[in-house]
Amino acid sequence: MNIGQAAKASGVSAKMIRYYEQTGLIPKADRRESGYRDYSDTDVHMLRFIRRSRDLGFSVAEIAELLDLWRDEGRASAEVKRLAQNHIDDLKKRIAALQDMTQTLSKLVCACHGDDRPNCPILDGLSADSADEDLSIQPRRGAVAG
Repeated sequence: MNIGQAAKASGVSAKMIRYYEQTGLIPKADRRESGYRDYSDTDVHMLRFIRRSRDLGFSVAEIAELLDLWRDEGRASAEVKRLAQNHIDDLKKRIAALQDMTQTLSKLVCACHGDDRPNCPILDGLSADSADEDLSIQPRRGAVAG
C-alpha cells in the first residue's frame, strides 16, 4: 500500500511516517518501480504500535526502545515493565506539576476583581521575583479559592 493508505490504516499521518523513517525509528519502506513507497501489513502494524505508544505519552526515544524489545522474542518482560513503570512515574510527576500550576493560577484568578481597574493580581503574581510571592496572594473577599 502507498503512504496515504498506510497512514489511513495506521492512524499515523504521512508526514509522521516520513519523519519516523528519516530518524530511523522505522525502516525505510520498500519502493515500487515508480519510486513510491510501498508499505506492508507488518509496517502498518508497527505504525499502530508507535501511534498507541505516542497516545500514552512515550517519547520517540522510549518508543525506539519499546520497538526493540517488541521485536526481540528473547526479551525479558521485566525490561518492558521497567520502561512502563518509569513512564508512569514521569507522568505522575507531570500531573503533580500541572496540579500545582492550576492551584497557583486559581489563587491568582480569585484575587483578581476582573473589572475596569488597572490593578491586576494575576500580572503582579506573574511578575513576582519568586514563586513563593504569588502563593501568598489572598483571594478577594467573597471569592472561593479553587
